[in-house]
Amino acid sequence: MQQTGGMARMSKEMQECVDACLACHSMCEETMSYCLQQGGRMDARIMRALMDCTDMTRMCADMMMRRSPLAAEVSAMCAKACEMCAEACRSVPDDQQLARCAEAAARCAEKCRAMTGVRA
Repeated sequence: MQQTGGMARMSKEMQECVDACLACHSMCEETMSYCLQQGGRMDARIMRALMDCTDMTRMCADMMMRRSPLAAEVSAMCAKACEMCAEACRSVPDDQQLARCAEAAARCAEKCRAMTGVRA
């Protein structure tokens, strides 16, 4: 990380991870709303995975933005939550909303895995 005015600037990788986390968080929130509108036809496993992913991506982004010393560990947990979310969303193959969510979660998992060895 580079110093700018007393505050360390985020690396390109960290910024990409924050961006992926925030995009995934937004997509999971949107997908939860979509699932609720389906009249209870969505599997509880999908809803739990969406909730876990939503919480983890927000926390991960927040911790990276504040340069928490726990960011690497949280990134590893976030990657796992995102992988579980992507898998759950892919369990309904012909649903475009779930497909978009699975894609966002998989991208976030990839960016978070890249952060697991990087310290803030």
